[in-house]
Amino acid sequence: MRKGMFLTVVLMTVLLQYNDSIAQNNIIDEVVWVVGDEAIYKSEVEEARKEALMRDVEWEGDPYCIIPEQLAVNKLFLNQAEIDSIYATDEDVAPEVEYMFNELVNRAGSEEKLVEYYDGMSIDQIRERLFETRRQEYVISRVRSKIVSSVKVTPGEVRRYLRDLPADEIPTIPNQVEVQILTQEPVIPQEEIDEVKSELRNYIERVQAGETSFSTLARLYSEDPGTARNGGDCGFFGRGEMVPEFTAVAFNMTDPNKISKIVETEYGFHIIQFVERLGDRVRVRHILRKPRIPMESVRNCMARLDTIAQDIRMGNHTFEFCVAAYSEDKDTRNNNGLMCFRAESGNVISKYQMENLPPEVARVVDRMHVGEISDPFTMQLPNGKTICAIVKLKSKINAHKANMADDYEILYDGVSQIRQQEALEKWVREKQRTTYVKISEGWNDCDFIYPGWIK
Repeated sequence: MRKGMFLTVVLMTVLLQYNDSIAQNNIIDEVVWVVGDEAIYKSEVEEARKEALMRDVEWEGDPYCIIPEQLAVNKLFLNQAEIDSIYATDEDVAPEVEYMFNELVNRAGSEEKLVEYYDGMSIDQIRERLFETRRQEYVISRVRSKIVSSVKVTPGEVRRYLRDLPADEIPTIPNQVEVQILTQEPVIPQEEIDEVKSELRNYIERVQAGETSFSTLARLYSEDPGTARNGGDCGFFGRGEMVPEFTAVAFNMTDPNKISKIVETEYGFHIIQFVERLGDRVRVRHILRKPRIPMESVRNCMARLDTIAQDIRMGNHTFEFCVAAYSEDKDTRNNNGLMCFRAESGNVISKYQMENLPPEVARVVDRMHVGEISDPFTMQLPNGKTICAIVKLKSKINAHKANMADDYEILYDGVSQIRQQEALEKWVREKQRTTYVKISEGWNDCDFIYPGWIK
């Protein structure tokens, strides 16, 4: 990887998290850089270094040179966002906030240790900070996307790139597969749904009768592992940070003494208690219950898929026809069931390395031949739902040196990333020439990625 390609997501997260926040809590601090009319404080650099250690980031050089330079680059992007009126809504950034929070909790060991690491900040304050971090990441990502939007790579350019590589630098492509999938959800009997709703109504009655508190019931019975131990407390969130059905009810509540009606979402059934409102953000508690899926429903679903698989094997229907007719996977149903992912360059790629497939799919595909249809199996979605599936192994490519015939998508993605990085580096250098920059003594003796900081 070229030296200039150091703008990694992990490093950006670490640096943004402390941008414009740490210095405000330090009365005595030292300005080490000034970029435009924005200051970079020594405390920001030091706290970013500590955070990087927590995330096991390894520096390829002096962190006291790398970190402030990256903070400076971030400020250039954020300034351009203001010029271009690029912003992030709650809906844009919300999905990643909970993931970021859980990752920090896991690394710290517990929420209590995380609070200690953040020098006593409350959980709500940490979440607010993560929200701002994700907001800035999103804005910077949009600015970067706009800068590289004009970068186009042709097949001829990809061919020349591969042709000009020395033989010992041609990358080895690991084993890859293309997989088509057909999924269905086991039917949840109405009596199971009715039982969950009855339990939730009982919780409402017990709280309203003064028998117990909402938070106690959440700790005992809620099936949301992220909030149950906190008494169901979701912390402050904005519109769009939760699924729409949940958000609509939460933002219409104003009385802490009342509990919502039962709310159904893709995760299950909820009851919600209003806690407080802060500007355009709200804080609630909730209890989540999920209807149990009887084994009989799973067996019935597996039997339906087994019949479909047998039909395909006998030549009565194609896998593609059955996907269109029976699959409940909205992401692949209109693509003949072909599983795909979006690469860093934005290109959609269908060839997976085995370790990048969902583990349940990888275990099945590992034993299959090209063109074979699997037996039905179960897998769990990110939202916790259990589904049943069959897959077809569309293609399998053994490890080999990259070539145009088999690996055009991968090579195209690699060349795209190189050209996009070149465009970003050119943009930064041009911005350096028109932006006021001052680096304090002792912080300017560095081998910067962009030497133009020092004029």
